[in-house]
Amino acid sequence: MLNKNQKIIYPQKNCSYCPRLKNYRKLCTIKKPNWHNAPVPSFGKINSKLLIVGLAPGLKGANKTGRPFTGDYAGDLLYSSLLKSKLAVGNYNAFKDDNLKLLDTRITNSVRCVPPQNKPNSEEKLNCRKFLISEIHSMKNLKIILALGRTAHEEVLKVFNLTLNKNKFQHGKVHYLKNTIKIYDSYHCSKYNTQTKRLTYKMFYNIIDKIKDELKNL
Repeated sequence: MLNKNQKIIYPQKNCSYCPRLKNYRKLCTIKKPNWHNAPVPSFGKINSKLLIVGLAPGLKGANKTGRPFTGDYAGDLLYSSLLKSKLAVGNYNAFKDDNLKLLDTRITNSVRCVPPQNKPNSEEKLNCRKFLISEIHSMKNLKIILALGRTAHEEVLKVFNLTLNKNKFQHGKVHYLKNTIKIYDSYHCSKYNTQTKRLTYKMFYNIIDKIKDELKNL
């Protein structure tokens, strides 16, 4: 838990907590020196009521552009849904210097650096958890967390010291984290999930729309 006077903490640009991820970033920098290739900062205001948590930056998405879910298919689905629900305004053009703005919404990842094969290991998730803890406890107006995928769901539960067996991940399910904060579960809005029909646009948008309606009354 953060003290009231403690500031939110972020990973350093050359973060070395996870040697495997640091080495992978170095390889990416050699191949693509103009890409972000560093821990990806959150997007949206810290005083927002909604926090969307993903798994980790995509290699050709956030690792390239430096903004969560920006530049890949997952971002296309996420940001189009937020725009439709009026939780964002402007235009999403798959790069961070567009004019897109989030409304009462903030987006982050449970792991801040791109992992090989999009699979962070247990040690990497643990190392990065301190940043998620700091972020969540710094969001004084936080009411709803949207977890995109099982890993994000589990990492959020660990922030609140809740057991996984009593709060199992299930698409569309809502869990109460504490009296004033709840978590919505959704399958990750990845290209794989939509291509296999595990997640349809309608399924995903319905969750975003429910959240929007609930935020109106908070």
